[in-house]
Amino acid sequence: MTQPERRIYLIKELLKEQPRYMGMDIPADDAEQRRLLRSLFNIRMPRPASREFLEIQDAYLQEETRQKGITDIADLKPAQGGVYLWQGDITTLRCDAIVNAANSALLGCFIPCHGCIDNAIHTAAGLQLREECHRLMEAQGHPEPNGRAKLTKGYNLPARYVLHTVGPIIQGEVRPQDRQELAACYRSCLALAAEHGLNSVAFCCISTGEFHFPNKEAAQIALETVTNFLQNKTSIQKVIFNVFKDTDAAIYRSLLGTD
Repeated sequence: MTQPERRIYLIKELLKEQPRYMGMDIPADDAEQRRLLRSLFNIRMPRPASREFLEIQDAYLQEETRQKGITDIADLKPAQGGVYLWQGDITTLRCDAIVNAANSALLGCFIPCHGCIDNAIHTAAGLQLREECHRLMEAQGHPEPNGRAKLTKGYNLPARYVLHTVGPIIQGEVRPQDRQELAACYRSCLALAAEHGLNSVAFCCISTGEFHFPNKEAAQIALETVTNFLQNKTSIQKVIFNVFKDTDAAIYRSLLGTD
């Protein structure tokens, strides 16, 4: 199967699961097809898929990531000690684990093509990620509290694992509790990664963006928490601060003294 053939197959199979969209015309444009496929991934509730579907999905997603270009942590240079700064798409980073800024349902983002990192990671990983998260949450029986962490496989991501954590949502002034919960997100992810013997972890800018934590203060908390953790003797040797926006890149460069 070619990549376009895989995409059409996946779209048709997902449309079959959505009676309200039966008869929908599939756009001829590649970009519009990609957008439709991502939307269908995003709205699909967690449930098993056929082996054939998953095999074609996996081949498709892995090729899409390959075409974007994969960055290996082994090719990056540290900013200081075991701390790295990298600007790019976290779904294309090869390391032991990447961190997902999740919501309390921990099932990914159901808004079609939403710009949050939760949406991007679940889309690139494939349907298996939402299914595994669903099993974890069914077993837990209640929403995920702020500041905790859960580990899942990375599936079609270059990263082996995904660490899911829920940061505080800021409404008005930042409270001491918000600062404590954000620091807990970083500590919990690192502790869980160390518990599984992982060597490298890449953090997104937890709680900024959609959750409105001020970017500079969030970065200060993140850097302080990670630096303190790295003073302990664990399996964690490399921590990457992944930024996407130029604003966050400038903040981290200033804090790390690399600007």
